[in-house]
Amino acid sequence: MNVLTDNFSAYGDGFLGTLRLTVYASLLALALGFLMASFRVAPVASLRVFGTVWVTVLRNTPLTLLFFAVLLGLPRFGLVLPFQVFAVLALGCYTSAFICEALRAGVNTVPKGQGEAARSLGMTFGQTLSLVVLPQAFRSVIPPVGSTLIALAKNSAIAGAFSVTELLGTYKTLNELGYSIIWTFVWIAVGYLVITLAISALFHVLERTWGVAR
Repeated sequence: MNVLTDNFSAYGDGFLGTLRLTVYASLLALALGFLMASFRVAPVASLRVFGTVWVTVLRNTPLTLLFFAVLLGLPRFGLVLPFQVFAVLALGCYTSAFICEALRAGVNTVPKGQGEAARSLGMTFGQTLSLVVLPQAFRSVIPPVGSTLIALAKNSAIAGAFSVTELLGTYKTLNELGYSIIWTFVWIAVGYLVITLAISALFHVLERTWGVAR
């Protein structure tokens, strides 16, 4: 227990760092995932191609490589931002590809008659998608979206290797101070468990409120 009590501030900083990364990257992933899912089902061929390329490239790129590309590559093109912002971009963009595919799968569960009925009322594609199709699709994809965001929280550990303050990175300091590596990782695991259980509880509430009855 002294590993935690003696280094509570270090664990606290790491926990808050991971929490910030998770929240900001999740918001970015949801926004981009929603946008790319719209592109994937759009009647405009160029938008469908863009959405397909986005998903294909990001889903098949190792996250560590994406971190290198964003944190070390973008500054070479004159884009200099705090490392935490770069980490949010890498995590958010990577996860958005999986959110997009989850939403697209949900769109395929909505009966075609729903969209046809909306169009017969004079609604545009954007109105049909945002007001009729995606709200119904989201109800059926709450569990997979929640699982994807839980994976995002755990993937945020990679950011520690790029000078971003997060929970896993605290082990380096504590190891140098001579604390037991086993108990150091135990308390790190507890921190991640708290975050992932909070996300799981949130999506459980969403599923009970808006999910499709089985």
